[in-house]
Amino acid sequence: QGDHFQANRRAFLTNPEVEKRALKDLIREALSAGFYQIDIDASTLVDLSRESLEEQQRPNYELTAELAAYVRSLEPEGVTVNLGGEIGEIGGHNSTPEELRAFMEGFERSFSSGPGLSKISVQTGSSHGGVVLPDGSVARVQIDFDTLKTLSEIARREYGLAGAVQHGASTLPEEYFHVFPEVGCAEIHLATGFQNLIFDHPALPGEFRERIYAYLKEHFRKEWQEGWTESQFLYKTRKKAFGIFKRDWWDLPEGVKARILATLEETFEKIFRALRVTGTLERVRSLCG
Repeated sequence: QGDHFQANRRAFLTNPEVEKRALKDLIREALSAGFYQIDIDASTLVDLSRESLEEQQRPNYELTAELAAYVRSLEPEGVTVNLGGEIGEIGGHNSTPEELRAFMEGFERSFSSGPGLSKISVQTGSSHGGVVLPDGSVARVQIDFDTLKTLSEIARREYGLAGAVQHGASTLPEEYFHVFPEVGCAEIHLATGFQNLIFDHPALPGEFRERIYAYLKEHFRKEWQEGWTESQFLYKTRKKAFGIFKRDWWDLPEGVKARILATLEETFEKIFRALRVTGTLERVRSLCG
């Protein structure tokens, strides 16, 4: 899954064609690599200075429609890419039914290139990767499950989507995970929690972790925002180390990897049970062949 193909607001306002070309290049690269779930995020372009919700969402739904059409034009034979959109930048104010309708109605007017969106990302109180505190710990996230339920119901009933997508849920306490299927959430994103488990695992050699952190401080210092502590900077940037140090991760001692993988497996099982997706192997086989 490709998450998320996001428009950079500043770059788009400076030169929209250059930014669109960059996003299309990324889409083409992802499809050629076999990524057949793509979440398009043009919510960064929402213009709150406009009076009507339709005009506020216009830059969002128009670019989403253009990129969705581009995806459809490149699909391999026999493949229908699963597409998602986003109505409110994650980390902002909670999304509303009116915003959802303004986006979807605008998208449907603008898009005519085959199957449209199957899911819609909404803001319900979370932020990508969670809110990291000065000491490097993560603040407890508060999800508005009533909003999530309402938006999922509207997405399904009025527009034929699978439902709403919850970003930034990986830092939510485990006891809340069972609520997502209860409110009809179609998808939740949990990558940061797994990343944290790996980096903070007691089996990970300290020397390796510190080597990664030293590299990040040297090569990504420009991303160190004013007011951030070192712990906050490292938390926000360490995801970049998986690609850069891919060979080193792969070559960790088997005993180290086994301990980390065992903890990951235990975590996956807890989440699968909470989300009620156990015992689905035959269902998956029937759909995927």
